[in-house]
Amino acid sequence: MKEKEEPAIDNKELILALEDLEKENGLNKDYVLDSIETALVTAYKRNFDSLENVKVVMDRKTGATHVYSVKQIVEKVENPETEISLEDAQKINPDLTLEDTVDIEIVPRNFGRIAAQTAKQVIIQKLREAEREIVYNEFNDRKGEIVSGIIQKADKSIVVMDLGKLEGIMPAKEQIPTEHYRVNDKIKGYVLDVKKEQKGAPQVIVSRSHPDFVRKLLEFEIPEIYEGVIEIKSVSRDPGYRSKVAVYSPDPNIDPVGSCVGQKGVRIQNVINELNGEKIDVIEWNEDPSIYIAASLLPAQVLAVDVKPEEKFAQVIVPDNQLSLAIGKSGQNARLAAKLTDWKIDIKSETQFRNMLMEKQEQENSENKENEEDKAE
Repeated sequence: MKEKEEPAIDNKELILALEDLEKENGLNKDYVLDSIETALVTAYKRNFDSLENVKVVMDRKTGATHVYSVKQIVEKVENPETEISLEDAQKINPDLTLEDTVDIEIVPRNFGRIAAQTAKQVIIQKLREAEREIVYNEFNDRKGEIVSGIIQKADKSIVVMDLGKLEGIMPAKEQIPTEHYRVNDKIKGYVLDVKKEQKGAPQVIVSRSHPDFVRKLLEFEIPEIYEGVIEIKSVSRDPGYRSKVAVYSPDPNIDPVGSCVGQKGVRIQNVINELNGEKIDVIEWNEDPSIYIAASLLPAQVLAVDVKPEEKFAQVIVPDNQLSLAIGKSGQNARLAAKLTDWKIDIKSETQFRNMLMEKQEQENSENKENEEDKAE
């Protein structure tokens, strides 16, 4: 089908617009034109109910749109829509041979209007994709940072936050179990992950229960941590109830714990307030595991720590009146200390330890006595 009365579609304005979009939005002109060409092939087949093999080419300088019917050169034509005889093909180009293909330009009636509509739809789609990509990259670069947002939706399973350009999703496991979230409240969260979606905007996964949320809050409140003068070595957390943070400074003139707590506890209180009253124990990290493990059990006092480095196991002895404090309610203090230090910790009271030694001594005495009796016989 060839309609000579309608010229190839000229769209110089489209090219100029795409060049502007490339400068302003980083939208690659050739990529968009390739997408428009693909979409126009589909549009042609849909609108003209054609079985032809069609190719659409847009001039990269003028925007002129050319539609070609691609035909296979054969000895005997059985399907005129997709095949052409060698004789007819050589009228177009004498160098053509059997099994070559030839592009025959066609100008479908009213295709200019269809092309304009299709181009507009493709450009809008590609602009949305480009905007999503820009926003994705922006938030992906912010993984591990704290963001603020307004709660749009809150139920037991999920909290949705308005982060401006995107929505933040806080699943149940990333929520602090002691907190109650209400629509229109402004809250902070830790960017845990950013996921690309096949359709729609990227999804930002936000957490308030992650240990690194406490780490980042401390970094925000305490300049010495942000500047690297004080280092956070480890964080363990029971979200909503208690956190332990191990800090260290290579500068002997700096008190890392005092700097983090602040005068009259002001600095650490700001973090506690953000966490709605979650207790925070700040302890000093030490390369000596005995000292470090003893500190990790604060606020309990420790009498002695016996370590087995090859097993990363520590036997800790505390005063009788400190045992419940060292273990904590439901074992919380001991559990957090073990997570913080990455050591297995067994806590015994002074009396328990003495009794254990006595039982061991009695057992050894009994074994020695049995051995002596065996030798006598």
